Amino acid sequence: MFALKRAGKKGYFILATMLFISLFTQAQANPRYAAIVVDANTGEILHAAHADAPRYPASLTKMMTLYLLFEAMEQGKLTLASKLRVSGHAASMPQTNLSLRAGDGILVRDAIPALIVRSANDVAVVVAEALGGSERNFARMMTDKAREMKMKDTQFRNASGLPDSQQKSSARDMATLAQRLMQDFPKYYHYFSAPSFRYRGKTYTSHNRIVRSYQGVDGLKTGYIRASGFNVATSAKRGEKRLVAVVMGGQTAHSRDQHMAQLLDRGFVRASAQQRVAQRVTKEVSAQPQISPQAPEAPKYEIKPAPLISKSTDTVVLQREVLPVPTEKSEAPLGSGWAVQVGSYRGQDQARAQAVAATRWVQGQVAVSEVEISNRKLFRARLVGLQEKQARNACRSLSRRGMDCLVVAPHG
Repeated sequence: MFALKRAGKKGYFILATMLFISLFTQAQANPRYAAIVVDANTGEILHAAHADAPRYPASLTKMMTLYLLFEAMEQGKLTLASKLRVSGHAASMPQTNLSLRAGDGILVRDAIPALIVRSANDVAVVVAEALGGSERNFARMMTDKAREMKMKDTQFRNASGLPDSQQKSSARDMATLAQRLMQDFPKYYHYFSAPSFRYRGKTYTSHNRIVRSYQGVDGLKTGYIRASGFNVATSAKRGEKRLVAVVMGGQTAHSRDQHMAQLLDRGFVRASAQQRVAQRVTKEVSAQPQISPQAPEAPKYEIKPAPLISKSTDTVVLQREVLPVPTEKSEAPLGSGWAVQVGSYRGQDQARAQAVAATRWVQGQVAVSEVEISNRKLFRARLVGLQEKQARNACRSLSRRGMDCLVVAPHG
């Protein structure tokens, strides 16, 4: 980060290019690798590599086990003082564990840090049996909850993340789960930053070293089995900006954490730059003269909802046309030729401002579409009405200026 500040604009683009090459090389050399970085404030994807590819979640699985535990607590089924029984099946779980014995009991207040800090497999089964009757049935509950969250690439077979060839997920799905944990259970989120916990006279230290080594990281979870490599789901905050990121398939815990730090550095730079551009353009658009009441009414596009398969989510959503901006740059109907997408935002005005900003450097007509992703409404900012070559050249030009860009084929 310090090097980026000293390098200036030219140096920034050189370093960014080098980082991209490094990420591409890593992805090519490591078939287990996948990663995603999401702006938690806007839902915008700041980086994605094999984000929808099937991967073994390993102990990231326990985030869903914890989600269902928190949900049960919110519903009054359990409290922090509830005592959970340890079965023979739970006691048989291999390391990492708490060495619980059949017939023992563990309080919920101890089970939570045991799952996060120790990543205890025996405790995962204890929770599963308490909530689902059996671990197999609990795994079905986990999968059903994943479907409800639109985690389309996820299938659970156990509560711990221990090896199972049918237990799969993706970096995007794990990022969705991490965000839902923060949004749905904010009062329990602090557990994910615990550096250690003490149980029966023994202190256990967290495997999640990046919580201690990277400024702003305040959770969530690591995971490892031989088939998965080293995984981590992370959330970090700087000022008002919060990022959620997932790295899967690291060669070592150290290299995984280094890579995560690189992605977060780059993500904060890009998120801040895009926010400044959007704010500046919004201010400029707001400062322009408003249309006089005596002026002819601006043409309105006919709203025609049409089903669209979103490539980023594979979810059927409704795409709608919007009114033109009261400036020289009017919005165009969607679906006309090739397009470039320059971001997704919670606010329609923010999305429009980003698209208008892009027209400073490339040609295209502004269009904003409303989509629903993981039960959240977002607005996509696009420039439409382009030929394929125009769209690809436009994206290259915008990328050189630090603006995220995605080429979209007709009807994409």
